[in-house]
Amino acid sequence: MCGIAGRVNLQAPVDRAELFRMTAAIAHRGPDDHGYHLRARVGLGHRRLSIVDVAGGRQPLCNEDETVWIAYNGEVYNHLALRRELIGRGHQFRTRSDTEAIVHGYEEWGQSCAERLRGIFAFAIWDERAQTLTLGRDRLGVKPLYYAQLGGDLIFASELKALLAAPDLDPVVDETALSAYLALRYVPAPLTLLRGVRKLEPATLLRWHAGEVTLHRYWDLSAVPPAAAPPTEVEAAYQLREELDRATAMRLMSEVPVGAFLSGGIDSTAITEAMLRARDQRGPLKTFSIGYRGGEDDGADELGWARLAARALGTEHREIRIGPDEVRDALPKIIWHLDEPVADPACVPLWFLARRAKEEVTVVLSGEGADEILGGYSIYRRQLIAEGLRRDGGRALTLAARLLGRLPNARLHRIAALLGAPLDEGYRGVARALDDPLCAALCPGFDPGAADELLAPHRERARAFSPLARMLHLDHHVWLPDDLLVKADKMTMAHAIELRVPLLDHVLVELAWSLPDRMKISRGVGKAILRRAVQGRVPPEILARKKRGFPTPVKSWLRGGLQELAQDALLSQHSFARARLSLPEVAGLLERHRAGRANHADELWPLLVLELWHREVVAPARLRCTEELPACAVESAYAAS
Repeated sequence: MCGIAGRVNLQAPVDRAELFRMTAAIAHRGPDDHGYHLRARVGLGHRRLSIVDVAGGRQPLCNEDETVWIAYNGEVYNHLALRRELIGRGHQFRTRSDTEAIVHGYEEWGQSCAERLRGIFAFAIWDERAQTLTLGRDRLGVKPLYYAQLGGDLIFASELKALLAAPDLDPVVDETALSAYLALRYVPAPLTLLRGVRKLEPATLLRWHAGEVTLHRYWDLSAVPPAAAPPTEVEAAYQLREELDRATAMRLMSEVPVGAFLSGGIDSTAITEAMLRARDQRGPLKTFSIGYRGGEDDGADELGWARLAARALGTEHREIRIGPDEVRDALPKIIWHLDEPVADPACVPLWFLARRAKEEVTVVLSGEGADEILGGYSIYRRQLIAEGLRRDGGRALTLAARLLGRLPNARLHRIAALLGAPLDEGYRGVARALDDPLCAALCPGFDPGAADELLAPHRERARAFSPLARMLHLDHHVWLPDDLLVKADKMTMAHAIELRVPLLDHVLVELAWSLPDRMKISRGVGKAILRRAVQGRVPPEILARKKRGFPTPVKSWLRGGLQELAQDALLSQHSFARARLSLPEVAGLLERHRAGRANHADELWPLLVLELWHREVVAPARLRCTEELPACAVESAYAAS
């Protein structure tokens, strides 16, 4: 795992110091090594976290005649098979790294080489002969990649903050993206909260040539056909178990220590068990979990379940607890590493968990993705009930929605929205931050259609699918890459930890997509086929437990350790909230929550994250230093010119 950054110009040479500043901004992603390729109008920068071919896998890396160069972040788990095929076609390898398989794959198959990669990746390939730059991102969007067009020039990086090192990028907040953020608590790709900065969407290739940019999507879940002859439940459970084992075994590829995040849920327990089944290392597998001090009234601590799983599986288990004061002190740093505002409070425990894991391992596996591919969230079941009532209830359902919408309760308002609108209008994903009326009150320029406009293309491609498939398709394309996975990447890479997610192996995802809905949700229970697949492997108490997310005691934090931070940040003289939002509305939310008259944690957390992001990431960019780096930094780089 690494970090990449770079620039290609239409006419002017790339500024060496600018490339160094961009790469230095993501040094935390790769503390083991750094390298650069500079050649007139193109510059590639790389920060390396050494995991595969520790001795020989330095980047940027080139082909035999130095006409193709790559800077790459990720892991290609089928690189040995690709290597054998490419050697058979006459290519010569100089390293054992998976990176080189992409270089020679590009030589052999061009941009379509991305379709042959099984893994997680974000790469930049410079083709000297064709004078083209190709950016690529993995199918599920596990690894992030940002870019901006500056006239005919193009800059790109693994993290948004690296782009701010370019002096010709003006960090201005995008109004459409701001509206989408308030409605969803994250910004769907391709937008970011900065005008002109884009996220490369998952399964997408970007090609730059002569100042022009073209985009091509090379994979889409909606194009995966259902099973021609649907398997029986016994057959499906067997197939899913086999793919889970295969995907997990592939992700043990490493020359450094590997562990697991173990929450005590079905998904992480199943992955941990599959790791134990596939490991050939000596010694126990190390697992890590987290709990809380001072927030137990929120019912947020699940350490007991993790201990149960660890004892049953025989892992060497580690656990930590964090309290409100620790969260308060670390939150500005967490938001800086988060890089773009994603108001998912689970980023906080994940940051601390990754910090603890780094003391003993460099690679961790986790259970992310099962809910999105197999219908695990309770909102799917609620929506399906609402769809059934809407189909059968007609006017009665509409009346019930109107009555609920008039009651003074935010949660009832959300239920009313689900009941009162067709699925393709009312469903915006797993989690929503603020209701539209509150967004309008908070933000004078709020556009209620901004979020739906960004979601519309995904809804359109899934229009012919079943209600459950439409929801899974939307979350696969939006919530998964733009909330869950970007949060997971940034919080782990903040501590130079590589996170691997076997349940989001694209072959396993395609299998899950092809299965009928009744195998995903059965008798009101989500992930039904996964539960069947891991029977006998996962303790029965865990199989029977009720589904919960990654819980966080935000309500308590905002009445305790974070109260003063939120007050000072949001209401300060120079706050973003004062400049762009309705300060009386913000102050009212803070006061009612502090006094215990209402629980506004869901509303205040996105506002606090937005405020700290603007303070920690955007505001310093306006004061950026444009001086050359010291000579020692230049001398430490290796470059081709």
